[in-house]
Amino acid sequence: MLKDILIDPHFPNCPVRNILARISDRWSMLILLTLDNDGSSMRYSEIAAKIPDISQKMLTVALRNLNADGLVSRQAYAEIPPRVEYALTERGISLVPHINNLVEWAMSNLNDILNDRKEYAKRKFDK
Repeated sequence: MLKDILIDPHFPNCPVRNILARISDRWSMLILLTLDNDGSSMRYSEIAAKIPDISQKMLTVALRNLNADGLVSRQAYAEIPPRVEYALTERGISLVPHINNLVEWAMSNLNDILNDRKEYAKRKFDK
């Protein structure tokens, strides 16, 4: 797990390898947007319910990574049963508008991209 926390040894100053690759995995952006939509802290089960196709393991791994990067805070309460809540940090809040811009771009370009993929596949397989 240590390798997930450290910087890329070959490219220590590359933001793509060290930051963007980490937050652009399959789940991190969805988790950040989920935490942003609610506006307050959320329990693990609430996050899992809003992203129904994520496994428990992947949700745990992604939350740990987001916490390690200072994008999400984790607050554990000594109760029975134990309660853990997650929330966006200031850094996480500052990232959300950029993710929203990317989502808007994806939404406005989705149909064209899907059509281009179909055309590419036709050209590739018609040969």
